[in-house]
Amino acid sequence: MAWLTSMRRGRWALLGSLVAWQALAQAPASPAPTEPPPAVDLREEVRRIPVRVKDLYGREESRDIPVTVFRPRGTGPFPLVIFNHGRAVSAKRAQQGRQRYEHIARYLTHKGFVVLVPTRVGYGETYGDFDPESSGSCNAPRLEPMAKAASDQVLATWAWARSLPEVDASRWLVMGQSVGGLTAVATVARQPEGLLGGINWAGGSGGDPDQRTGNPCSPHALQALWRRQSTPDLAPTLWLYWENDRYWGPEIPRRWFQAWREGGAPAEFHQFAPSGTDGHSGSTADMDHWVPQVDAFLARLGFQQAGLPPLPPAQASVAVTDVERVPVNENARTQFYQKFLASPLPRAFAISPTGALGWATGDWAVGRALGFCQARRGEVCKLYAVDNTVVWAP
Repeated sequence: MAWLTSMRRGRWALLGSLVAWQALAQAPASPAPTEPPPAVDLREEVRRIPVRVKDLYGREESRDIPVTVFRPRGTGPFPLVIFNHGRAVSAKRAQQGRQRYEHIARYLTHKGFVVLVPTRVGYGETYGDFDPESSGSCNAPRLEPMAKAASDQVLATWAWARSLPEVDASRWLVMGQSVGGLTAVATVARQPEGLLGGINWAGGSGGDPDQRTGNPCSPHALQALWRRQSTPDLAPTLWLYWENDRYWGPEIPRRWFQAWREGGAPAEFHQFAPSGTDGHSGSTADMDHWVPQVDAFLARLGFQQAGLPPLPPAQASVAVTDVERVPVNENARTQFYQKFLASPLPRAFAISPTGALGWATGDWAVGRALGFCQARRGEVCKLYAVDNTVVWAP
Protein backbone atom coordinates (compact mmCIF):
# COMPACT_ATOMS: atom_id res chain seq x y z
CA MET A 1 0.00 0.00 0.00
CA ALA A 2 1.33 3.40 -0.89
CA TRP A 3 1.44 5.92 1.93
CA LEU A 4 2.04 9.66 1.75
CA THR A 5 3.26 11.87 4.53
CA SER A 6 3.27 15.52 5.40
CA MET A 7 4.51 17.49 8.38
CA ARG A 8 2.08 19.60 10.37
CA ARG A 9 3.83 22.86 11.31
CA GLY A 10 7.06 20.96 10.86
CA ARG A 11 6.37 18.68 13.82
CA TRP A 12 3.70 16.04 13.24
CA ALA A 13 3.52 13.43 10.51
CA LEU A 14 0.27 12.65 8.80
CA LEU A 15 -0.43 9.90 6.36
CA GLY A 16 -2.83 8.66 3.72
CA SER A 17 -5.53 10.96 2.46
CA LEU A 18 -5.07 13.30 5.43
CA VAL A 19 -2.02 14.71 3.68
CA ALA A 20 -3.98 16.05 0.75
CA TRP A 21 -6.36 17.89 3.05
CA GLN A 22 -3.56 19.38 5.14
CA ALA A 23 -1.69 20.68 2.13
CA LEU A 24 -4.84 22.45 1.00
CA ALA A 25 -5.55 23.76 4.49
CA GLN A 26 -2.15 25.44 4.57
CA ALA A 27 -2.51 26.95 1.10
CA PRO A 28 -3.73 30.53 0.56
CA ALA A 29 -7.32 31.10 1.63
CA SER A 30 -10.06 30.26 -0.84
CA PRO A 31 -13.80 30.90 -0.78
CA ALA A 32 -14.57 27.19 -0.32
CA PRO A 33 -12.44 25.52 2.39
CA THR A 34 -11.62 21.91 1.61
CA GLU A 35 -13.43 19.35 3.74
CA PRO A 36 -11.10 17.03 5.66
CA PRO A 37 -11.61 13.27 5.41
CA PRO A 38 -13.85 11.97 8.20
CA ALA A 39 -12.44 10.22 11.26
CA VAL A 40 -13.92 6.79 10.65
CA ASP A 41 -12.86 5.39 14.02
CA LEU A 42 -14.79 8.18 15.78
CA ARG A 43 -17.83 7.56 13.55
CA GLU A 44 -17.65 11.19 12.47
CA GLU A 45 -20.80 12.49 10.83
CA VAL A 46 -22.13 15.90 9.82
CA ARG A 47 -25.78 16.65 10.58
CA ARG A 48 -27.69 19.88 10.07
CA ILE A 49 -30.10 21.33 12.58
CA PRO A 50 -32.33 24.44 12.53
CA VAL A 51 -31.53 27.34 14.86
CA ARG A 52 -33.12 30.74 15.31
CA VAL A 53 -30.98 33.63 16.55
CA LYS A 54 -31.17 37.41 16.98
CA ASP A 55 -28.36 39.92 16.51
CA LEU A 56 -27.67 43.05 18.58
CA TYR A 57 -29.89 45.16 16.28
CA GLY A 58 -32.94 42.95 16.88
CA ARG A 59 -32.85 41.19 13.50
CA GLU A 60 -33.95 37.58 13.93
CA GLU A 61 -33.25 34.81 11.43
CA SER A 62 -33.52 31.04 11.11
CA ARG A 63 -30.67 29.01 9.64
CA ASP A 64 -29.62 25.39 9.36
CA ILE A 65 -26.15 24.90 10.84
CA PRO A 66 -23.83 21.90 10.47
CA VAL A 67 -23.04 19.93 13.60
CA THR A 68 -20.04 17.60 13.53
CA VAL A 69 -20.72 14.46 15.56
CA PHE A 70 -18.00 12.25 17.08
CA ARG A 71 -18.98 9.04 18.88
CA PRO A 72 -17.15 6.55 21.14
CA ARG A 73 -17.20 2.86 20.37
CA GLY A 74 -20.29 1.10 21.68
CA THR A 75 -23.98 1.88 21.84
CA GLY A 76 -24.20 4.13 24.90
CA PRO A 77 -26.04 6.12 25.97
CA PHE A 78 -22.99 8.31 26.54
CA PRO A 79 -22.69 11.66 28.31
CA LEU A 80 -22.39 14.65 26.01
CA VAL A 81 -19.90 17.43 25.31
CA ILE A 82 -20.82 20.39 23.10
CA PHE A 83 -17.60 22.03 21.93
CA ASN A 84 -17.65 25.57 20.53
CA HIS A 85 -15.31 27.22 18.04
CA GLY A 86 -13.74 30.66 18.03
CA ARG A 87 -14.16 33.68 15.78
CA ALA A 88 -11.58 34.64 13.19
CA VAL A 89 -10.80 38.31 12.57
CA SER A 90 -13.09 39.81 9.93
CA ALA A 91 -10.57 39.51 7.08
CA LYS A 92 -10.40 35.73 7.57
CA ARG A 93 -13.93 34.83 8.61
CA ALA A 94 -15.14 33.94 5.11
CA GLN A 95 -12.62 31.10 5.05
CA GLN A 96 -13.58 29.79 8.48
CA GLY A 97 -15.11 26.47 7.44
CA ARG A 98 -16.77 23.65 9.34
CA GLN A 99 -15.21 23.23 12.77
CA ARG A 100 -13.97 19.87 14.07
CA TYR A 101 -11.23 20.01 16.74
CA GLU A 102 -10.46 16.38 15.97
CA HIS A 103 -7.66 15.81 18.49
CA ILE A 104 -9.68 17.29 21.35
CA ALA A 105 -12.73 15.30 20.21
CA ARG A 106 -10.60 12.15 20.11
CA TYR A 107 -9.45 12.74 23.69
CA LEU A 108 -13.04 13.31 24.84
CA THR A 109 -14.54 10.33 22.99
CA HIS A 110 -11.86 8.10 24.53
CA LYS A 111 -13.11 9.39 27.87
CA GLY A 112 -16.58 8.18 26.93
CA PHE A 113 -18.33 11.30 25.61
CA VAL A 114 -20.28 11.91 22.45
CA VAL A 115 -18.87 15.20 21.12
CA LEU A 116 -20.92 17.69 19.08
CA VAL A 117 -19.21 20.64 17.39
CA PRO A 118 -21.76 23.11 15.95
CA THR A 119 -20.51 25.58 13.35
CA ARG A 120 -22.59 28.56 14.36
CA VAL A 121 -24.50 31.05 12.20
CA GLY A 122 -22.18 33.49 10.46
CA TYR A 123 -19.36 30.98 9.93
CA GLY A 124 -18.62 28.36 7.31
CA GLU A 125 -21.57 27.66 5.02
CA THR A 126 -23.77 30.27 6.76
CA TYR A 127 -21.27 33.10 6.37
CA GLY A 128 -22.91 36.07 4.67
CA ASP A 129 -25.09 39.06 5.42
CA PHE A 130 -26.23 37.99 8.91
CA ASP A 131 -23.72 37.96 11.76
CA PRO A 132 -25.47 37.46 15.11
CA GLU A 133 -22.14 37.47 16.95
CA SER A 134 -21.13 40.98 15.97
CA SER A 135 -20.77 43.08 19.09
CA GLY A 136 -20.66 46.49 17.44
CA SER A 137 -17.88 49.02 17.89
CA CYS A 138 -14.54 48.28 19.50
CA ASN A 139 -14.86 51.19 21.94
CA ALA A 140 -18.37 50.35 23.12
CA PRO A 141 -19.11 46.68 22.37
CA ARG A 142 -22.47 45.13 23.21
CA LEU A 143 -21.47 41.67 24.33
CA GLU A 144 -24.65 40.36 25.89
CA PRO A 145 -26.58 39.93 22.58
CA MET A 146 -23.56 38.20 21.07
CA ALA A 147 -23.18 35.85 24.03
CA LYS A 148 -26.88 35.04 23.97
CA ALA A 149 -26.88 34.32 20.23
CA ALA A 150 -23.94 31.96 20.60
CA SER A 151 -25.34 30.18 23.66
CA ASP A 152 -28.79 29.94 22.02
CA GLN A 153 -27.15 27.72 19.41
CA VAL A 154 -25.54 25.58 22.09
CA LEU A 155 -28.94 25.06 23.67
CA ALA A 156 -30.48 24.25 20.28
CA THR A 157 -27.73 21.67 19.74
CA TRP A 158 -28.39 20.19 23.17
CA ALA A 159 -32.14 20.01 22.50
CA TRP A 160 -31.45 18.18 19.23
CA ALA A 161 -29.01 15.82 20.98
CA ARG A 162 -31.82 14.67 23.26
CA SER A 163 -33.27 12.85 20.23
CA LEU A 164 -30.11 10.79 19.68
CA PRO A 165 -30.38 7.30 21.20
CA GLU A 166 -26.63 7.13 21.89
CA VAL A 167 -26.65 10.36 23.95
CA ASP A 168 -27.51 10.79 27.61
CA ALA A 169 -28.39 14.49 27.42
CA SER A 170 -29.15 14.56 31.15
CA ARG A 171 -25.37 14.60 31.74
CA TRP A 172 -23.51 17.09 29.63
CA LEU A 173 -20.73 19.66 29.55
CA VAL A 174 -20.12 22.72 27.44
CA MET A 175 -16.62 23.63 26.27
CA GLY A 176 -15.00 25.97 23.79
CA GLN A 177 -11.98 27.90 22.59
CA SER A 178 -11.65 31.71 22.25
CA VAL A 179 -15.14 33.11 21.52
CA GLY A 180 -16.18 29.48 21.96
CA GLY A 181 -14.83 29.71 25.51
CA LEU A 182 -16.94 32.82 26.04
CA THR A 183 -19.86 30.80 24.62
CA ALA A 184 -19.22 28.04 27.14
CA VAL A 185 -19.24 30.49 30.06
CA ALA A 186 -22.38 32.20 28.72
CA THR A 187 -24.11 28.80 28.50
CA VAL A 188 -23.18 27.94 32.09
CA ALA A 189 -24.67 31.29 33.17
CA ARG A 190 -28.04 30.22 31.74
CA GLN A 191 -28.22 27.12 33.98
CA PRO A 192 -29.62 24.65 31.45
CA GLU A 193 -30.98 21.34 32.66
CA GLY A 194 -28.42 18.58 33.15
CA LEU A 195 -25.34 20.78 32.65
CA LEU A 196 -22.56 19.57 34.93
CA GLY A 197 -19.79 22.01 34.07
CA GLY A 198 -17.94 24.04 31.49
CA ILE A 199 -14.38 24.42 30.22
CA ASN A 200 -13.08 27.66 28.74
CA TRP A 201 -9.91 27.52 26.64
CA ALA A 202 -8.54 31.04 26.05
CA GLY A 203 -12.04 32.55 26.09
CA GLY A 204 -12.72 36.20 25.37
CA SER A 205 -13.88 38.69 22.76
CA GLY A 206 -12.56 41.57 20.68
CA GLY A 207 -9.02 40.33 20.09
CA ASP A 208 -6.82 40.97 17.06
CA PRO A 209 -3.39 39.31 17.35
CA ASP A 210 -1.84 41.44 14.62
CA GLN A 211 -3.37 44.91 14.91
CA ARG A 212 -4.01 44.95 18.67
CA THR A 213 -1.62 42.35 20.09
CA GLY A 214 -2.54 41.55 23.69
CA ASN A 215 -4.96 44.49 23.73
CA PRO A 216 -8.54 43.39 22.96
CA CYS A 217 -11.40 45.82 22.46
CA SER A 218 -12.78 47.19 25.73
CA PRO A 219 -11.90 44.25 28.01
CA HIS A 220 -13.77 45.92 30.87
CA ALA A 221 -17.05 45.26 29.00
CA LEU A 222 -16.58 41.50 29.22
CA GLN A 223 -15.38 41.85 32.79
CA ALA A 224 -18.64 43.59 33.69
CA LEU A 225 -20.76 41.04 31.80
CA TRP A 226 -19.18 38.08 33.56
CA ARG A 227 -19.53 39.73 36.95
CA ARG A 228 -23.27 40.28 36.28
CA GLN A 229 -23.88 36.76 35.00
CA SER A 230 -22.06 34.89 37.77
CA THR A 231 -23.99 33.46 40.72
CA PRO A 232 -23.02 30.92 43.41
CA ASP A 233 -25.44 28.24 42.17
CA LEU A 234 -23.90 27.84 38.70
CA ALA A 235 -22.14 24.71 37.49
CA PRO A 236 -18.34 24.74 38.01
CA THR A 237 -16.03 25.97 35.26
CA LEU A 238 -12.37 25.47 34.37
CA TRP A 239 -10.53 28.39 32.73
CA LEU A 240 -7.32 27.65 30.78
CA TYR A 241 -5.05 30.36 29.33
CA TRP A 242 -1.44 30.81 28.19
CA GLU A 243 0.97 33.60 29.09
CA ASN A 244 1.76 34.46 25.46
CA ASP A 245 -1.84 34.70 24.20
CA ARG A 246 -1.59 37.30 21.43
CA TYR A 247 -5.33 38.05 21.64
CA TRP A 248 -5.61 38.84 25.36
CA GLY A 249 -2.11 39.06 26.83
CA PRO A 250 -1.29 37.58 30.26
CA GLU A 251 -3.18 39.88 32.66
CA ILE A 252 -6.61 40.53 31.13
CA PRO A 253 -7.76 36.87 31.43
CA ARG A 254 -7.02 37.03 35.15
CA ARG A 255 -9.28 40.07 35.48
CA TRP A 256 -12.05 38.31 33.57
CA PHE A 257 -11.78 35.27 35.81
CA GLN A 258 -11.72 37.40 38.95
CA ALA A 259 -14.92 39.11 37.84
CA TRP A 260 -16.61 35.71 37.43
CA ARG A 261 -15.42 34.62 40.87
CA GLU A 262 -16.61 37.87 42.44
CA GLY A 263 -20.11 36.92 41.37
CA GLY A 264 -19.77 33.74 43.40
CA ALA A 265 -19.64 31.05 40.71
CA PRO A 266 -17.35 28.08 41.42
CA ALA A 267 -14.39 28.20 39.02
CA GLU A 268 -10.74 27.28 38.64
CA PHE A 269 -8.08 29.17 36.68
CA HIS A 270 -4.80 27.94 35.19
CA GLN A 271 -2.39 29.95 33.11
CA PHE A 272 0.33 27.95 31.38
CA ALA A 273 3.82 28.94 30.27
CA PRO A 274 4.19 30.26 26.71
CA SER A 275 3.20 27.84 23.95
CA GLY A 276 4.69 28.37 20.49
CA THR A 277 4.42 31.85 19.04
CA ASP A 278 0.82 32.36 20.22
CA GLY A 279 -0.62 30.67 23.28
CA HIS A 280 -4.11 31.38 21.98
CA SER A 281 -3.75 28.08 20.09
CA GLY A 282 -2.77 26.15 23.22
CA SER A 283 -5.96 24.09 23.15
CA THR A 284 -4.64 22.19 20.15
CA ALA A 285 -0.88 22.81 20.42
CA ASP A 286 -0.26 22.24 24.14
CA MET A 287 -2.37 19.25 25.12
CA ASP A 288 0.39 17.75 27.25
CA HIS A 289 -0.06 20.63 29.71
CA TRP A 290 -3.83 21.06 29.82
CA VAL A 291 -4.91 17.41 29.73
CA PRO A 292 -3.95 16.76 33.39
CA GLN A 293 -6.01 19.76 34.50
CA VAL A 294 -9.01 18.68 32.44
CA ASP A 295 -8.65 15.08 33.63
CA ALA A 296 -8.77 16.28 37.24
CA PHE A 297 -11.75 18.57 36.61
CA LEU A 298 -13.73 15.83 34.86
CA ALA A 299 -12.83 13.30 37.56
CA ARG A 300 -14.37 15.59 40.17
CA LEU A 301 -17.57 15.51 38.10
CA GLY A 302 -17.51 11.70 38.03
CA PHE A 303 -15.79 11.08 34.66
CA GLN A 304 -12.62 9.13 35.37
CA GLN A 305 -12.11 7.14 32.18
CA ALA A 306 -8.68 7.71 30.63
CA GLY A 307 -8.30 9.77 27.46
CA LEU A 308 -5.49 7.49 26.26
CA PRO A 309 -5.01 3.71 26.51
CA PRO A 310 -2.47 2.68 29.15
CA LEU A 311 1.12 2.62 27.91
CA PRO A 312 2.23 -1.00 27.32
CA PRO A 313 5.33 -2.27 29.13
CA ALA A 314 8.71 -1.89 27.47
CA GLN A 315 10.03 -4.79 25.39
CA ALA A 316 13.64 -4.72 26.54
CA SER A 317 14.69 -7.48 24.16
CA VAL A 318 13.95 -5.37 21.06
CA ALA A 319 15.97 -2.28 20.19
CA VAL A 320 13.98 0.68 18.88
CA THR A 321 16.61 1.04 16.12
CA ASP A 322 16.09 -2.52 14.83
CA VAL A 323 14.12 -1.51 11.77
CA GLU A 324 13.70 -5.06 10.46
CA ARG A 325 11.67 -6.06 13.54
CA VAL A 326 8.91 -3.53 12.86
CA PRO A 327 5.84 -5.56 11.70
CA VAL A 328 5.00 -3.46 8.64
CA ASN A 329 6.00 -3.80 5.01
CA GLU A 330 9.43 -2.87 3.71
CA ASN A 331 8.25 0.38 2.18
CA ALA A 332 6.73 1.51 5.47
CA ARG A 333 9.89 0.55 7.38
CA THR A 334 12.27 2.40 5.10
CA GLN A 335 10.14 5.48 4.58
CA PHE A 336 8.14 6.09 7.73
CA TYR A 337 9.82 4.25 10.56
CA GLN A 338 13.16 5.74 9.56
CA LYS A 339 11.58 9.20 9.70
CA PHE A 340 10.19 8.37 13.12
CA LEU A 341 13.68 7.39 14.32
CA ALA A 342 15.08 10.67 13.01
CA SER A 343 12.45 12.76 14.79
CA PRO A 344 13.03 14.40 18.21
CA LEU A 345 11.47 13.29 21.48
CA PRO A 346 8.72 12.97 22.52
CA ARG A 347 7.57 10.69 19.73
CA ALA A 348 5.34 7.67 19.12
CA PHE A 349 4.74 5.13 16.36
CA ALA A 350 1.49 3.12 16.02
CA ILE A 351 0.42 0.19 13.82
CA SER A 352 -2.94 -1.34 12.86
CA PRO A 353 -3.68 -5.07 12.39
CA THR A 354 -3.66 -4.63 8.60
CA GLY A 355 -0.46 -2.63 8.36
CA ALA A 356 -1.71 0.96 8.52
CA LEU A 357 0.52 3.21 10.58
CA GLY A 358 0.77 6.64 12.13
CA TRP A 359 3.52 8.48 13.91
CA ALA A 360 3.88 11.80 15.66
CA THR A 361 6.48 13.88 17.41
CA GLY A 362 6.00 16.74 19.86
CA ASP A 363 2.90 17.60 21.85
CA TRP A 364 0.46 14.76 22.66
CA ALA A 365 2.60 12.41 20.55
CA VAL A 366 0.99 9.16 21.71
CA GLY A 367 -2.55 10.41 21.16
CA ARG A 368 -1.78 11.89 17.76
CA ALA A 369 0.09 8.80 16.54
CA LEU A 370 -2.82 6.54 17.46
CA GLY A 371 -5.27 8.99 15.91
CA PHE A 372 -3.34 9.32 12.64
CA CYS A 373 -3.14 5.52 12.42
CA GLN A 374 -6.76 4.63 13.00
CA ALA A 375 -8.71 7.69 11.91
CA ARG A 376 -9.30 6.90 8.24
CA ARG A 377 -9.94 3.12 8.42
CA GLY A 378 -11.67 2.79 11.75
CA GLU A 379 -9.25 0.15 12.99
CA VAL A 380 -7.91 -0.03 16.52
CA CYS A 381 -4.18 0.65 16.40
CA LYS A 382 -1.52 -0.29 18.95
CA LEU A 383 1.67 1.47 19.87
CA TYR A 384 4.90 0.00 18.54
CA ALA A 385 7.39 2.45 20.01
CA VAL A 386 7.34 5.46 22.33
CA ASP A 387 10.40 7.69 22.51
CA ASN A 388 13.37 5.25 22.55
CA THR A 389 11.45 2.21 23.74
CA VAL A 390 9.63 -0.58 21.89
CA VAL A 391 6.29 -1.31 23.60
CA TRP A 392 4.79 -3.61 20.95
CA ALA A 393 2.95 -6.65 22.30
CA PRO A 394 1.99 -8.90 19.35
